Amino acid sequence: MRWLETCGITVAIALLAFSNEAQAQSPYGIGRAATAAEIAGWNIDIGRDGSNLPEGSGSVSHGREVYAQQCASCHGEKGEGGLGDRLAGGQGTIGTPKPIRTVGSYWPYAPTLFDYIRRAMPQNAPQSLSNEDVYAVSAFILNLNGLVGADAILDAKSLAAVKMPNRDRFVGDARPDVKR
Repeated sequence: MRWLETCGITVAIALLAFSNEAQAQSPYGIGRAATAAEIAGWNIDIGRDGSNLPEGSGSVSHGREVYAQQCASCHGEKGEGGLGDRLAGGQGTIGTPKPIRTVGSYWPYAPTLFDYIRRAMPQNAPQSLSNEDVYAVSAFILNLNGLVGADAILDAKSLAAVKMPNRDRFVGDARPDVKR
């Protein structure tokens, strides 16, 4: 009987030690801690002020080419919409009974355009475009909306400097938790 108690205690101690080691990996005893490289792969968010925009640049003309190949089938040749959302036009309609929400009429910050394109587009192959292609498509879409010239070349600094038409009207004064 003493032998059985000793074996039981030994097994319990071994299970407890294994459990504690596994819990050091995760609270559920499975998996492992993510490496710095794995975290960096997911840490791609761009701040509305342009913080965390990557190196690179892209022109409206290059964006026109990439857009034609990767975006036009869903968003229309000139951003007029189709299977995907309308991207261009609608300026001045946000305060009307029938607002047209596009990048140029509704979005308050240009860097979020880069963030969304890089993160989610094209829909059939998200995160497949290079940073240069994303800057270029951003430039083309902003050009479609009359927000940058046809000769524009965008990079982190110039994209963050684009002032969107709806920037100051996106959050109303009715919210007490938002300071302007």
